[in-house]
Amino acid sequence: MDPLGAPSQFVDVDTLPSWGSSCEDKLNASGTAAETFQEDAIRSPFLYNKDINGKVVLWKGDVALLNCTAIVNTSNESLTDKNPVSESIFMLAGPDLKEDLQKLKGCRTGEAKLTKGFNLAARFIIHTVGPKYKNRYRTAAESSLYSCYRNVLQLAKEQSMSSVGFCVINSAKRGYPLEDATHIALRTVRRFLEIHGETIEKVVFAVSELEEATYQKLLPLYFPRSLKEESRSLPYLPADIGNAEGEPVVPERQIRISEKPGAPEDNHEEDEGLGVDLSFIGSHAFARMEGDIDKQRRLILQGQLSEAALQKQHQRNYNRWLCQARSEDLSDIASLKALYQTGVDNCGRTVMVVVGRNIPVTLIDMDKVQEEFEGCLFCSSNISFKGINMVFYHLFCLRTEGQNPPCGQPPPALLCHIPRTDRLPSFCPGI
Repeated sequence: MDPLGAPSQFVDVDTLPSWGSSCEDKLNASGTAAETFQEDAIRSPFLYNKDINGKVVLWKGDVALLNCTAIVNTSNESLTDKNPVSESIFMLAGPDLKEDLQKLKGCRTGEAKLTKGFNLAARFIIHTVGPKYKNRYRTAAESSLYSCYRNVLQLAKEQSMSSVGFCVINSAKRGYPLEDATHIALRTVRRFLEIHGETIEKVVFAVSELEEATYQKLLPLYFPRSLKEESRSLPYLPADIGNAEGEPVVPERQIRISEKPGAPEDNHEEDEGLGVDLSFIGSHAFARMEGDIDKQRRLILQGQLSEAALQKQHQRNYNRWLCQARSEDLSDIASLKALYQTGVDNCGRTVMVVVGRNIPVTLIDMDKVQEEFEGCLFCSSNISFKGINMVFYHLFCLRTEGQNPPCGQPPPALLCHIPRTDRLPSFCPGI
């Protein structure tokens, strides 16, 4: 009653009977034999739970009259929809509500936004936008309607609201089938109360006379009031009951993670230990599960890297320089005919011959010459493992002094062995 003694039009949710109290558990009262029968039977995915049923209320009336922490208003994306629920809320809340809505700048389908209740008995109003239903876009409509209920409950949890009054979010003018929408509404609320039930004390479904029969029919499927009702309702559950949170499941959109990517599906043998063949995964750094590259480089500079890691680093550098040498256009350098691969020595190492006379050091870019030499060298399959023998002929110096090599002997040369390395040493024009 108000201060003047007139009866109040608002209804306190604490005075409304809960869904669990509307039916006695006759199965439990009949004895333990029936309970044993139920334990052996197949249980519903929505188990009988007396505590959850005590939080749910089905009430035929106007949601705007509920005295609870927050009520739900269903509207359009501009929050200016004219439906019976919205008109009643706007009329009772007063003109301040419209001014507050203008600050929200609309609301997208499936989202939920909060305003004050102003002259309502409820402290807050949670505004949400239900989807427009078309049969060809049924999956999208189901996901959007789920988001409406889920986001409303999530917002109530974040704001520490103890009670929420739901209207039927799927308004008739948006064309959503009432029974399909009711399945989504009930299972979403049920799953939320299972996970976050300690944060909300009351959830009220405020329905009209036309909607009450559908809710009375479907509530036992998701909120069975006894073990007997749970068993009796099991055959009437739809095929799609959503995931653990009640969200509709679309098999085509599910992410599938294979235990062994790339492996034949018919191979069910489990390989364990070091004998597992991972060659099909790939050869990049992530697939090989290498260590921290930056850490390895730091250890190289500090001289603390192991021999195995050092060889691995050499091989990596070799592959990098090989790719770079193959990608460069070095045809002009190759035309100098200054580098020859003559074969292998007794140890199987590649023998390379450099003719210094054919290298015009003052006219060409020596960096490009070095890249050409590296390209020829790195293309040899033996270099990365056995190193090379380099023979350097500098005939230019011999001719300027007017000397010729003895008959039957090769011209003087500089012979050196270059071990497996990341790069050739820099060329020195003064050799």
